Amino acid sequence: MKQLEVKIMGQGYLLGCPDGGEERLHEAVQKVDAAMCRIRDAGKIRARDRIAVLAALNLAFELADQPAPAAAPTAAEADDGEPHLSVAEQATLGALRDRLDQALGDDGRLL
Repeated sequence: MKQLEVKIMGQGYLLGCPDGGEERLHEAVQKVDAAMCRIRDAGKIRARDRIAVLAALNLAFELADQPAPAAAPTAAEADDGEPHLSVAEQATLGALRDRLDQALGDDGRLL
């Protein structure tokens, strides 16, 4: 495993990288850096940890919008092939969203 030194929002990090994964890691670093810089440059949030959380959530949200590769249907999917969350899963996600909104305070809401 290699170690690569990268910068995100001007701060250096030493990251482990599997052999052959350097390009993918650099692409990921560029995406994270760009996402964090956009939030910082908007001027509403200054704390690096809050910027990182919002950037991670925004990137995860974008990733969730991308179509997933075709996979075999699971028991949690209806006949239409679309995944469906159970009531417990929906409640858990709602509670998590509420906790994130509370932690972010007046900096902004995710949804």
